[in-house]
This record gives sequence, C-alpha cells and structure tokens, in this order.
Amino acid sequence: MSWLRRGCPAAMPPSIWRERTSSTLSAAYYQPSLTAEYDEDSPGGNFDFFSKLVTKWEAAARLPGDSTRQVVVRSGVVLGRGGGAIGHMLLPFRLGLGGPIGSGHQFFPWIHIRDLAGILAHALEASHVQGVLNGVAPASSTTNAEFARALGAALGRPAFIPLPSTVVQAVFGRERAVMLLEGQKVVPRRTLAAGYQYSFPELGAALKEVIA
Repeated sequence: MSWLRRGCPAAMPPSIWRERTSSTLSAAYYQPSLTAEYDEDSPGGNFDFFSKLVTKWEAAARLPGDSTRQVVVRSGVVLGRGGGAIGHMLLPFRLGLGGPIGSGHQFFPWIHIRDLAGILAHALEASHVQGVLNGVAPASSTTNAEFARALGAALGRPAFIPLPSTVVQAVFGRERAVMLLEGQKVVPRRTLAAGYQYSFPELGAALKEVIA
C-alpha cells in the first residue's frame, strides 16, 4: 500500500491535514468471480486472508473525522517497464512459450502505470474527488486469454501454451493462485465519473508502449 498527502508538512499535526490518497490492490479486495461485475460500491474485503489484509490497509490509511478529504485507489495489475507483472512474463512470451493461465476465461483487471499515477494525481488535484476509485483500465472485460494473445501480438510471438492450474497452485499457493485463476471484472465507474482521462484505455496500445 502507498499513500500521498498534500498540504501536510511533517511538522503539521494530523488534525489539520486536508487531503490523503492511498492505493491498494483491487484484485485482492473483490471476490474472484467468472461472472460478477464490481464497481467502487461493490462489497468485498472480507472473504479470505488477502481481502481482509486490504481492508486493514485501507483502515490504517484512513484518518478520523470529516475534515480531511480522503481517496483510496484500488489498482489492478500494473503494466509498466522494468519490472512488475510484465517483468515476469516477458521471457517466456519472447521465447514463444507464453499463454493463458489456467482456463484463460477469468477476467484480468489491468492498468498502465502512467494511468495509475495519473489517477493518484487527479485525486490530489481535483477537490471534488473522494472515497474509493478503481484504478483499472476501462477495458474491464479483458480475459486472461485475451491478455495473453495481446501480449504475444505486441511481441510478434505466438501465445497459446497454457499454464496449468496445478502448476500455478504449486508455485503461488492456493490462496494467491485463486486471484490468478479466477480473477474479477472490475470497472472504474467512479474514476470515469470523477473526470479522469485515460492515456491508455486499450490493452494493445498499453502493451506496445510497455515493451517498446
């Protein structure tokens, strides 16, 4: 989790801080589902270890009282150069060994790192923004198989070799594997309503920029 504060020098007591923005992981907060659609008002955060951990992170970042405008950004899988999710995927995909995880039917909420930073900046600068924002791209119906095909296309490589569920569970453990094998359809309804303009709303353009 990370958070940003504005107008709050170190010497200033918490009672007069005016703005706080924090970031947590949407893929852990919302319950994995092959059918449900989640927006910022959807319930979650209480069904397993990771969801409860996100709830505790958000509670720790929250300041008491109403004098501080507070924003929580729940991010999807962040796509950026030099590491993160893409850093682990590039080698097998460059070798033509990439493909969907498990069935590939699960949703894959993602966001370009430039847009995640942009949402955080927008939340700080726009005084009307408060509460929870989903930090995911508007292309919320992307499945894991579609993501694999798009990454393969961006690299000019085939991407049809699936990673079996049993391997994912062995490598990541059962609880973490659920987030990869089931996924969630997360929509940034309030983020869009708050006026944020995405730089990379579509997956193809985002991946081309990341691997360029």
